[in-house]
Amino acid sequence: MKLRSSYLVMAFAVLAVAPMSVFAQAAADGLTIGVVNVGRLLQEAPQAQDAREALEDEFAPRRREIVALQAEFEKKGATMQKDLEVMGAEERENAQRDLRNDERAILRAQNEFREDLDLRNNEAIGAIQQEVLREIAAYGDSQGLDIILADGIVYASDKVDITEAVLARLRGSYKGSRSVIE
Repeated sequence: MKLRSSYLVMAFAVLAVAPMSVFAQAAADGLTIGVVNVGRLLQEAPQAQDAREALEDEFAPRRREIVALQAEFEKKGATMQKDLEVMGAEERENAQRDLRNDERAILRAQNEFREDLDLRNNEAIGAIQQEVLREIAAYGDSQGLDIILADGIVYASDKVDITEAVLARLRGSYKGSRSVIE
C-alpha cells in the first residue's frame, strides 16, 4: 500500500512540473506568445458600439409602445380605483377583468420584446465575435506569434498583451456601417 501511494505522489509531482517544463522548453525554442482581452475588444470595438446603437434604434419604437401601454394601464387602474365605490358589482367585475387582461397583454408584450431583443443581440454578438477572432488570428499571423491566449489569464505583462494592437486593427478595418447585424 505504501508503494502505491509513493507512485501516486510521484505521478502528481510529474504532472505538476510537466507544464512548467513545456513552457520552459517553448521559451528556449523562441516561442512567441500573445495575450488578448477578448471582453475588452467586444466592448470597445467600433463594430460593437455600432451594433448596440443599431439595436437601440431598431427596438426603440417597441420600447416606447410598451411604455405607453404601461402608462395607459396605470391611468386606467387609477381611474377604476377612484370610481370603484360608485360602480355596481357586475361593472366592477368587468372593469377588474379588463384591467387583468390589459396587464397580461403588457406582460406578453414585454416578454416578446425581451426575447426578440435577446435574439438580435446574440446574432450581433456572434457576428462581432467572428470578426474579432479573425482579426486576432490575422494579427497573430502578421506578427509571427505562435500562441495567443485569451480567457483564464490571471496576469499578462504589457510586453505580451496584444489587445490594443488588435483593437487598432478592428478600428482600421471598420467601414462605419451597421452591416454587422443587418
